[in-house]
Amino acid sequence: MNGLLVIDKPAGMTSHDVVARLRRIAVEKSIGHLGTLDPMATGVLPLLMGKYTRLAQFFSTAEKSYEGAIRLGLATDTYDAEGEAQGSDRSAEAAATLTLERVREAAAHFLGEIQQMPPAFSAKKIAGKPAYKLARKGQTPELKPVTINIARFEITALDGAEADFTMRISAGGYVRSVAHELGRDLGWGAHLSRLRRTQSGPFTLDDAHTLEELERLAENTAVLEGLCVHPRSLMPEIPAVTGDPVALGRLRNGAQANLPEFSSTPLVKVFADQRELVAIAKRVAGTLFQPVVVLG
Repeated sequence: MNGLLVIDKPAGMTSHDVVARLRRIAVEKSIGHLGTLDPMATGVLPLLMGKYTRLAQFFSTAEKSYEGAIRLGLATDTYDAEGEAQGSDRSAEAAATLTLERVREAAAHFLGEIQQMPPAFSAKKIAGKPAYKLARKGQTPELKPVTINIARFEITALDGAEADFTMRISAGGYVRSVAHELGRDLGWGAHLSRLRRTQSGPFTLDDAHTLEELERLAENTAVLEGLCVHPRSLMPEIPAVTGDPVALGRLRNGAQANLPEFSSTPLVKVFADQRELVAIAKRVAGTLFQPVVVLG
């Protein structure tokens, strides 16, 4: 089964758990997710299946949008509600002291390009090992700050010690770290108490399907493929062209071919018909293209 299917991930499952479950539903071994969601988080989780897993490189810079809540007054070692408390719980005191205006003022400092330290309990690799494995052993992973961009971080409400928010953040950014650092800046400590991803790149909750919905269609490949995002809608920044039989044959064999594409775009999606994606090709000169990824 080939395609990109968007899942509305439920709470309590890892992204790997979702992949494993979809492998059974779709009877497809080759499945990969685009951007990990922590177990407590819910929402948009795009999955590439079959030959489409070869397209993962074209989704690596996708921005993501979230809504959630930050619990002020208590920090945790994982920066979220699943971690161990660090220090005493001062939530009641924070609720009595902090105002919506003060929290919004602190949140505004995170907008734009910033340096962010990934959480110790994260999948960031340290000498080939995920940082969380070292952290679970009581070791301190030697993580380095990374440059990210936060296009939106709005505190929408403050209910006691719970600050509701919406956020749009670049690839590689951790919402948990923002929650932790916001608490630090306010002087109260904080952790991420709730998180729902509402968008990943061009994919939104409107595109998403629940696992329960898909379970009812288990092994029905034709119907499941029909639920996938239309191939011509994928990677909208890359124009789509339809190749003739000669050009398609050359591209399938890894050879250069002429395509009916007259813009200056460096890449094109090459189709055999409305749905069959054959290749992603790179412009060599004029209308001459070289395949970068061949799907069949």
